[in-house]
Amino acid sequence: MKSEVNKLLKNNTKLNQLDSVKVTSHVQREKDDWFVNTLMLQGYTVAFKYKRKKRYRSLEGAAVNLTYYPQSEKVAGMEFEFMKVVRIRRS
Repeated sequence: MKSEVNKLLKNNTKLNQLDSVKVTSHVQREKDDWFVNTLMLQGYTVAFKYKRKKRYRSLEGAAVNLTYYPQSEKVAGMEFEFMKVVRIRRS
């Protein structure tokens, strides 16, 4: 599994990896045919977002490994930074 992550990180320099980070908040909301998941992690003030086709069990309190890259979106004329998760695993 480590080699898979290392390949991703090597091929894309904007990707970052976090290991064994505790999830303090996990919210799921439905948007079109997707469930948008938003995570808040212990020690971080920025949201981590990802999409799934099906609802997922709550990750609140769990330790996770994440592969992500920074992004921003404009809401009501203001720009907000968030992290787009491309890979998430419970650790």
